[in-house]
Parts: sequence; C-alpha cells; structure tokens
Amino acid sequence: MTHSPAPFTLAARGPLHGTITVPGDKSISHRALMFAALAVGTSRIEGLLEGEDVLATAAALRAMGATILRGDDGVWTVDGVGVGGLLQPQQALDMGNSGTSTRLLMGLVASHPITATFIGDASLSKRPMKRVIDPLAQMGADITASPGGTLPLMVRGLCPAVPISYTLPVASAQVKSAVLLAGLNTPGITRVIEPVATRDHSERMLAGFGAALTVEQTNEGRVISLHGEAELTPQNIVVPGDPSSAAFFLVAASIVPGSDIVVRNVGLNPTRTGLITALRLMGADITELDPRVVGGEPVADLRVRHAALTAIDVPPDLAPSMIDEYPALFVAAAFATGRTVARGAEELRVKESDRIAVMAAALSAIGAQVEEFDDGLAITGSGGEALSGGATIATHLDHRIAMNLAVAALHCRAPVTLDDAAPIATSFPAFLEMLDGLAANRLGDGA
Repeated sequence: MTHSPAPFTLAARGPLHGTITVPGDKSISHRALMFAALAVGTSRIEGLLEGEDVLATAAALRAMGATILRGDDGVWTVDGVGVGGLLQPQQALDMGNSGTSTRLLMGLVASHPITATFIGDASLSKRPMKRVIDPLAQMGADITASPGGTLPLMVRGLCPAVPISYTLPVASAQVKSAVLLAGLNTPGITRVIEPVATRDHSERMLAGFGAALTVEQTNEGRVISLHGEAELTPQNIVVPGDPSSAAFFLVAASIVPGSDIVVRNVGLNPTRTGLITALRLMGADITELDPRVVGGEPVADLRVRHAALTAIDVPPDLAPSMIDEYPALFVAAAFATGRTVARGAEELRVKESDRIAVMAAALSAIGAQVEEFDDGLAITGSGGEALSGGATIATHLDHRIAMNLAVAALHCRAPVTLDDAAPIATSFPAFLEMLDGLAANRLGDGA
C-alpha cells in the first residue's frame, strides 16, 4: 500500500466553454454492483463509474463469488450468487480509499456465514468505522477492529442474523445502507429510522431489484422497513452522472468570468441537490435542460454561466444533501461578495481528510479570508476578483480537496500546485483532462 505523490500545477486560462458528460454516480455505482451480486442471474450496468473506489467494490465482490465483467462497449455484466450465497474470500479485501465500499460491504458480510478482513490505504485506515460496527454487532456480527474502531478490521458474519430497529445517531446513508444490506439475509423485518433524511439510492434500487421494502414518514423520522431473506431479481441499470462530480464544474463556470458550459446527464435526486440550491441562493446561473427520469432517478443537463455570487448563510437543513459538496461551496464562497457562513457540517471532519481544516488551510494559502468553526467555515469572498494563488496545497490523499483546489486555481493570479493529484483517480480519473478541455475551447468551438 505504498503511494507515490504526483504533483500538478494549474494556472488560470480564461473562460470555460463546452459540453461535458461527468462520470457515473459513485454512490449508485457501488450499490448497483452489490445488489446485482446478490441477485440470481445476470444484471447489466451502463454508465458505471470506473474510478478506483468502485473498482475496489467490484474486486471484493469477485472475491466473494460474483462474476463481474466489463464489455468492450463499456457495459458491465454481473452474474450474482443470490442473497445468502456469498463465498468465503481467500484473502483480505483491499478497499483502497473507499469508505463507501468498506461500510456497505461490512453490512453485506455481517449476515453471511463467512469471515472477511478489510484493509485500506493510509487515509481510509484513519476513518471511523464504529458507527457501522455498533448496529452490525447488535445484529450478531463479531467485529474485531483496530484501536479506535478503524481498519484493518475483521467481520465474522452470523447466519441467521438478528433483525433490529436502529435509529441513526448521525445522518449517514452509508450506515443506513450497511444495516439494510445486512437485513437482506436476516429473517424478519429490519428497520432503520433516520431523524434526518439522507440520500435514498439504496431504497430506490433495492425496490427496483424486488426487495420487499417500505418507506414511511413518522414523528420519529423516516422509517425504512426491509423484509429479510430477500430474493433479488437481475436488472438492467443505467447510472446517471454523479452530482458530486458535476459540482466542480458548476462552481468553476460560476466563478470564472465569461464561462458558459453544459454538463450533461446529471443525477438530480432531491437528496443530492443541496449544492445547486445553495449556489442558486448565491445568484448562480444554473438552468436545467431536458429533465427526464433514467433508471428511476431524476436527471437533467445543466447549463451554467458565470454569475456574480453573493454571500449567504447556508441553511443548515441543506447539509445532508450536500455533505460531499461543501468543499465546492467553500470555493464558490471565496469568490463571492460578502461573508458566507456554512455550518452544520461536522461530518466533514471524518471524511478522507478533515475537510474543514484542510479546506481552511488551502483557501487561506491562496489568499482567501477564512474563519474555522467546529462544524464549518465562514469565508469572506473576493467580490469576484481573482485570488492571489501561488501556493502549494497539501491535499492529504483526498480526491475532493485536490479537485476543488484545481477549480479555485482557475481564478487565481498565480499558478497553484497540488502536492498530489493522484487521489483524483479514486472517483474521477478524467477530471484534469476534462477541465483542460473546457479551458482550451474558444467561444463557439465544439466540445
């Protein structure tokens, strides 16, 4: 698990123009592979994100018996083993940098009669797993983790596991999904109660695969009830574009004067559109073109034109629907007029890096005025003017830090260097090439 840093320098190059299609949604890609691996028969997946995180999920599922192949046409096929049919992996499952892979697959293993060891890179090995360990242990899984509840860890599944009713102590779609995945092979009804709604890709897709699942709104919150010992049927899945990947371009076109771009095929699941809402509150010019439904998920093409942004107090209730996009909002705020306050995002402290502290340091280094809180930042923007730039940014093995500072560099007076651009490949291998293409296009050129 050695890592060789790949420094990369970016400089402002004027307006962005063109049309791009972002990679498939990472959250949906992980779940498509997992649910297909638990179906009996062959599923087809189009638009799968082929970043390192999703490939780690595919490799782990292969190690537990699923047959997963990529065709020359880019379509993936999965021959599943059926719920309850996972095989004992012969070696440790290397999750690389992927917290989603780790937490969801822990749930999958927890109710199967197998034992799996999970390992990961230096960044993943610092991330908290206790939030998943606790409910899975209540279901009967025996989990031995490293000190602090981190990787490496071993999960010994229990079959049959014990159904539980679990109220999420922190808003986390990963914890919710881990419990539901464990519930698939557990007799009885497994319930997850979320006081604050999180992204609902698992519920939508499980229903599509034929699981007996209900969702109801109660005084306690949103209650998801899953009937166990499920039989999943194979599906043909089309993965929409990842709104988290689109976020970088929405901000880039908004802050770079003269920009006008179209981002095709963006997933607009209402649990994922917090950043778009926040940017529009700031005055961003984002238009939805050709709204449609793809694979049960709302999708549209987004046209984004440069606009003068004005500071806002970010509504706290947007946090669950934009937690991964908060760093992009911080970048937008650095170029707005006035003082933006973005709080309620303490979850950022336990991502691939401490994204509150790391973004505060990075934006300060390129000339922004930043105040750090326990749960977010206050940023006094430049009023649309370029920042000074000229710094080398510590990305801390975090793909989103690297990509967001690459966006900020597009409107800086001096070049900005990322100390390591390699982590970008975990979620968006073509990001820098795509950014370069938009910067190279002259007005009126194609894309």
